[in-house]
Amino acid sequence: MTWGIWGKALQKTEIIDLMGHCIENGITTFDHADIYGGYTTESDFGKAFKDSGIDRTSIELISKCGIQYLSDNRNNSVKHYNYSKDYIIWSAENSLNLLNSDYLDLLLLHRPSPLMQPEEIAEAISNLKSRGLIKSFGVSNFTASQMALINKYSTIDVNQIEFSLTQHSAMHDGILDHMMTNTVTPMAWSPLGSVFREDTEQNRRIHKQLGALLEKYNASEDQLLLAWILKHPSLIHPVIGTTTKKRITDAANAINIELELEDWFKILVACQGHKVP
Repeated sequence: MTWGIWGKALQKTEIIDLMGHCIENGITTFDHADIYGGYTTESDFGKAFKDSGIDRTSIELISKCGIQYLSDNRNNSVKHYNYSKDYIIWSAENSLNLLNSDYLDLLLLHRPSPLMQPEEIAEAISNLKSRGLIKSFGVSNFTASQMALINKYSTIDVNQIEFSLTQHSAMHDGILDHMMTNTVTPMAWSPLGSVFREDTEQNRRIHKQLGALLEKYNASEDQLLLAWILKHPSLIHPVIGTTTKKRITDAANAINIELELEDWFKILVACQGHKVP
């Protein structure tokens, strides 16, 4: 999301360079959505990918559809959601065209709609899978009950949710429990939460606790925040948003950090401001 005009507005050569850096560090999955950059970022990435010389089978491409965003590039009068069979199919095909790819490794419904019909969604996903246009299907920002509704007709492989130390409600509202029960892979957007964005009493507590653990784990604060997520038994996959090479490298190395049990709870307590029940 941050590679295009909603972030650093990277030029084609910069995108190619950053893709190479990610791959060199073992990060091979690139998370898109049709709406990113007001429907422009997939095109920017696709043009760079076409000229990069990168083997398509060496990377994974994700995209999302469904949000009808207010943009000069779409004739929408209000932000809304469209999960009709024809639209889902068209959107996936359009993303593939823009990304210069023959298939998506994963297609996600971007946000739940109160009007979504699971049978119609299933028809669209079946069509795309049978034609080899998508390998896997999932959702994003769906509750446990919404996942159960869709999963009745279409197998959900992934749910991408907001999850971090400062936004960990999914541990308590049944979402992660549901995913573990049904073998759904969680992805976490905004995995660093508000820790580096806001100067609050909560974040000051967190920084203090992380600081006390830096030397023990020979790690940076952002690495410890990712390691905290990675310890959860649901096997959460964080989606990092940075375009800074060092932070990308640090994030990749966070998988090597195994937080001790009590340290994991110390970090949680620092976030909550009180002991666990």
